[in-house]
Amino acid sequence: MRPENNMTLPPIKDIKPMVEIPDHSLWLYWGVIALGVLILAGAVFLLIRWILAHRHVNRAKQYLEALHRVDWSDPKKAAYTITRYGRLLATDERRKELFSQLLPLLERYKYRKEVGPVDEETRRRFELYRQVCDESV
Repeated sequence: MRPENNMTLPPIKDIKPMVEIPDHSLWLYWGVIALGVLILAGAVFLLIRWILAHRHVNRAKQYLEALHRVDWSDPKKAAYTITRYGRLLATDERRKELFSQLLPLLERYKYRKEVGPVDEETRRRFELYRQVCDESV
């Protein structure tokens, strides 16, 4: 353009000062980091809780503890308890043999309304069976 045609140009507008833009990126950065740490901590907590809840429990030891807690004051309940947990512990040949000898002695105390006290032969057989289970578990 020529200088003599200066009249046709629009007037120059003045330059405005820079506007300050609020910057929250640092707060957002630390917020994302904190959220990630919280999610990671929650995941670790749930994982540890799941592991503790699903630990492998030695059931044979639980059954043996139940046999150790047999209460002879109620012979009928004792016979049912010994039958239940004794059958679960009879896994090898020796224990199966001893349990098969003990089972007919326990039958006298089951399936009846009134039962007498447990005789010594049944108690001795049960103690032998329990000792054999103690050795193998």
